Amino acid sequence: MAENESKFEILFGLWPRPVVDKSNLDDAGKAKASDGTGTKSSFDPKLSRFESPNGTMHLSKNLTEARLDKSQLVTSAPFVSLNSSIEAKESARVLRMRQNRRKTIDVLKVVHPPPRRSVPRHLQRYLQSLSSHEALLYAKREIEHAPLVENVGNDSYLYAPVFQNISIFKRSYELMEMILKVYIYRDGKKPIFHQPRLNGIYASEGWFMKLMEANREFVTKEPEKAHLFYLPYSSRQLELALYVRNSHNLRPLSKFLRDYVNMIASKYPFWNRTHGSDHFLVACHDWGPFITTEHVELKDNAIKALCNADLKENFVAGKDVSLPETAIRIASKPLRNIGGGIRVSQRPILAFFAGKMHGRVRPKLLKHWLNKDADMRIYGPLSRRVSKNMSYVRHMKSSKYCICPMGYEVNSPRIVEAIYYECVPVIIADNFVLPLSEVLEWKAFSVTVAEIDIPKLKEILLAIPLKRYLQMLMNVKMVQKHFLWNPNPMRYDLFHMILHSIWYNRLNQIQIPQS
Repeated sequence: MAENESKFEILFGLWPRPVVDKSNLDDAGKAKASDGTGTKSSFDPKLSRFESPNGTMHLSKNLTEARLDKSQLVTSAPFVSLNSSIEAKESARVLRMRQNRRKTIDVLKVVHPPPRRSVPRHLQRYLQSLSSHEALLYAKREIEHAPLVENVGNDSYLYAPVFQNISIFKRSYELMEMILKVYIYRDGKKPIFHQPRLNGIYASEGWFMKLMEANREFVTKEPEKAHLFYLPYSSRQLELALYVRNSHNLRPLSKFLRDYVNMIASKYPFWNRTHGSDHFLVACHDWGPFITTEHVELKDNAIKALCNADLKENFVAGKDVSLPETAIRIASKPLRNIGGGIRVSQRPILAFFAGKMHGRVRPKLLKHWLNKDADMRIYGPLSRRVSKNMSYVRHMKSSKYCICPMGYEVNSPRIVEAIYYECVPVIIADNFVLPLSEVLEWKAFSVTVAEIDIPKLKEILLAIPLKRYLQMLMNVKMVQKHFLWNPNPMRYDLFHMILHSIWYNRLNQIQIPQS
């Protein structure tokens, strides 16, 4: 067996597990419950720790919710397989847990990134002497001549395989930290403006707004120094405030946004200076692209960070940003349940999907795979009968692949959920520009299947070699940190990745003069 294949098998639990020795026998001569009993259990009884090649991620499983402390990891209790006849002596702690019927949850131990690199004083003075446009020109030239990043081994926080070009990303990100200033318009009344919603499937726009408005690193109160201008509205709040239910009429919403931009353009000189090309909005509602259509410059020039990143629906690749759709159930716990995917050798499910039947893709998926194959756990809404035995989250953590079909529109929160729960996402949505695709190499940690190939879904998945699957699963774990909403933002997390894509696409619009 090749050395790299052995490494993957050890990492993901495919290596033969140790047998019980005599020290593991109780007084009756029976084997105590342990990882070496040979009994197959539904999850790893010990504290699970994934140690990546770059050492950036450590996972702790089965922490009791009542005992959860933000700054402390709690070792999980011993577990006795239900399929085993072995009687184990349980600790008093386990008995108390069972008596109180406390739920166990999976919690991610976040490893902090390295600090920002200090900027020499002479470079600081030089950058401060530049106008906003000159600073963008400087950044673009620097990125085009980005030095090759060679340190992508064990000591690197960034993991090269999940990026299209790690050298360009790293240099662009460093320049963003050195240069970028964002002005946030204070105009606009709540709840449509300045009032983020932090839970639900549209939470991405709310979390970005919350963290952007609280930021001190990038936000400036002097618009003359700004490189980007943020229109801080919520598409979800706009819908709740103005949409007449079942009217199917989006024009009042679009007109409202048009009037707001016209007010900004007449009150300040900044919109007219670039015709909106240095302004951006962040909208996760399905209607995000449509409610910009009443204002031509907003639709064509401004940078739109949209969850509905459909090339056929007013999304311009290279200018607009595909926004990850994150379903946050509890706003105070955005990192709840993240991590904890079980060992590959113990994942009984090839592919899993459960969800409502809307859009053009999901009915086709169920037509071909509902109750057709035991390896393909494809459902509509997950019934109580099924979820009683295995929850939605546990299904994802127990599956090799998680099917992520589009809903009404191309994006789906299941893509990020799959990354959170360490399951390789299988994306089915034609014309979809994948999130943060300016920098991320999606084929390294996901599978894309054309809608027409739904009948061949199992065949496609089984054709993926084990070595390739293990590489993708490792990459899922390594890219996970870039999709986290940290209440206190950290370098390279989702807030910063979205802001970087907006910065990067703004630079794409800058033309370097020919010398």
